[in-house]
Amino acid sequence: MDQKIITSKDDYKALDEWLSSNSVKNLLLVCDSSIQFQTSLNAHLDKIGNNGINIVRFSDFVPNPLYESVVKGVDLLHERSCEAIFAVGGGSAIDVAKCIKLYSNMDRNENYLKQEIVPNDIPFLAMPTTAGTGSEATRYAVIYFNGEKQSVTSTSCIPETVLLDHNSLKTLPLYQKKSTMMDALCHAVESFWSVNSNDESKEYSRKAISGVLENMDGYLNNTEEGNHGMLMAAHFAGKAINITQTTAGHAMCYKITSLLGPSHGHSAILCDRVLYPWMVENTAKCIDSRGEDYIKATLDEIANAFGYKTAEEGKNCLEEIFTRLELEVPSANDEQIDILKNSVNPVRLKNHPIGLDVDTIEMLYRKILKVD
Repeated sequence: MDQKIITSKDDYKALDEWLSSNSVKNLLLVCDSSIQFQTSLNAHLDKIGNNGINIVRFSDFVPNPLYESVVKGVDLLHERSCEAIFAVGGGSAIDVAKCIKLYSNMDRNENYLKQEIVPNDIPFLAMPTTAGTGSEATRYAVIYFNGEKQSVTSTSCIPETVLLDHNSLKTLPLYQKKSTMMDALCHAVESFWSVNSNDESKEYSRKAISGVLENMDGYLNNTEEGNHGMLMAAHFAGKAINITQTTAGHAMCYKITSLLGPSHGHSAILCDRVLYPWMVENTAKCIDSRGEDYIKATLDEIANAFGYKTAEEGKNCLEEIFTRLELEVPSANDEQIDILKNSVNPVRLKNHPIGLDVDTIEMLYRKILKVD
């Protein structure tokens, strides 16, 4: 699917054109709490409302959104006769909007999760308010039903249009900017080495990595160019994982966040900065069907993207960025290491090109963290 990228220039002219081209009179705005900080967008939404378009706001959901929230969103879409969906926020807001779109033409008297997804053509625009998840570019959404994680997958939920607004990043705290940037970088790197990678996904990964490196300073200093460049980098990283999914770094990072507290992107770079040099030294354990020589060449390609000739020369490239950002290494005790090593989702390990057993995972966690 070719997504159309629009920006906020000329006072959101492209947004107005999107609304006009889709004959929108009633717009479902799915937004999280970050909407309150989008002063430029809010001013324009007020203008849109004054020009006769009814904006129906839906924010009745939490991080790790519930199925019941999506049901409320679908009901509101129908009750208010909304012709289009506009998602503004982070991954949770965009995931909720994706599911509202998917379920909007289903039987409202039956559980949507049990019904077959039938694609629909409801206009769907997404505006990410962090440069990290890349959710606006993927076919995946996560919601929770009866306490259980539900992974929803359909190309029909990918927004056909994406609004990248550099203003959306201006008020993010510095730690959140660093963390979400690292999430995007880890998406790009893990997609690069994934067993599911192909020429297309690798090209997206290269663009994402170069985008992060080229725009890091401007982004951290809140320049318009830097913020837009980082949004594009995160978008390319999202397009990469849309093809490949993530690998061991993400499988290992989730429990670090819930157990020890660092944010998701922080936890991801903690893992990948250790995984990459370990992989360079252990290509003999390759389980990618394309073979050890292929994975060696791929690890070299990753190093090339960071400006090094070989993986051996560049194996510490992620560690260097981690150190530069002055992110902390959390401490863990032996009991917590045991919890971590048993938390890893084996499904995600199938995407990793080099075999990992429990003992190796424990060893890596001990390198990733400060062990008391």
